[in-house]
This record gives sequence, structure tokens and C-alpha cells, in this order.
Amino acid sequence: MTSDELAGAVRYLFELGMLKRAKRTGWWIAGVKDQETIAEHSFRTAILGSMLAAMEGVDAARTGLLCLYHDTQETRVGDIPRIGRRYLTAAGNESVTADQVAAAPTAVSQMIASVVAEYEGAETPEAIVARDADKLECLIQAVEYRHQGYADVQRWIDSSRASLTTASAKRIADTVEDVGILDWLK
Repeated sequence: MTSDELAGAVRYLFELGMLKRAKRTGWWIAGVKDQETIAEHSFRTAILGSMLAAMEGVDAARTGLLCLYHDTQETRVGDIPRIGRRYLTAAGNESVTADQVAAAPTAVSQMIASVVAEYEGAETPEAIVARDADKLECLIQAVEYRHQGYADVQRWIDSSRASLTTASAKRIADTVEDVGILDWLK
């Protein structure tokens, strides 16, 4: 591994730091003033993914890894809300990822590329669960925003629920509305 490759990996790490500052833009449409960041979304998505994987009997560590990388491309293409996708053509996530990690050590770039390809392929049980975790996290975030007084989030709750495919994700979604967001304080 060369010093140039290590520098390429470090540049990628600095780039990912942008995810801690970049807000999820779809919530602007619902009037949310201080939206979650992409990194905040990805963190809870990874936790959810590992939980769902355990419930579904698939590899929790692999699923969590897929979740961690699922939105890393948004450092370059932004978080395009669903309505915006009607009008824009963006490079595919696999292509963006290849550019992001091109200068990193080969082992690193191959690992990241395979993770993103698996998530985008949506064929392995882990990828299916990871995609459900992404939608379920959006649903949970919408419920939290509704609790904070943002009334126009129901369409996010409904569309997220409608896109769930695993039994475990559907069961959690059904339970989210029955549990208060501060019930964990008991």
C-alpha cells in the first residue's frame, strides 16, 4: 500500500465528514426547520438494519455495514428528494462510489464497492433488510417530527410503511405508533 493510496483513503474519510453536516432535504418539503443530517439517518439505519437482520435470521453485521454505506454517495450528488428525482438524472450510486474510493487502497475500494453493489442490487437477504431499515428509519423520524409539531409528515409515514417488505419491519412499523417517543425514560 502506497502513501498515495493512504492519502486517497484519508480524503474519502474527510469527504464522509460532510455527511455529518449535510441535512436530509426531503424534510424541508414537510416544513421541518432543523432536519436530521445524512449521518444521523445512516447511524440509526445501521442500528435498525442489524436489529431487523437478527429478527429475520440474516447476517446482522453485514446488514449494518450495508446500511452504513447506503447514502455515502450523497456527499457528491446531494440528498435528492423523491419529487426531485422525477426531473433529475444522477449518476448511479455504484459509479459515484467508484469515483469516491478510486485512490484508496485496492482492498478498501473493492470492499466498499462490493457493499454498495450489494445494497443497490437489492437481491441478498441482507440488502433487502437494509433497504427496509432505510425506509423504517424514515418512518420513525417522521413520527418524531410529528411529535415535535410538524403536521405534514404523514405522507412520509405512509410511503415508508408501504415500501416495507420484511415481516419484522412491518411489525416494528405497526408498533411505532403505539409507543411514545419518550417511553424509553420509564
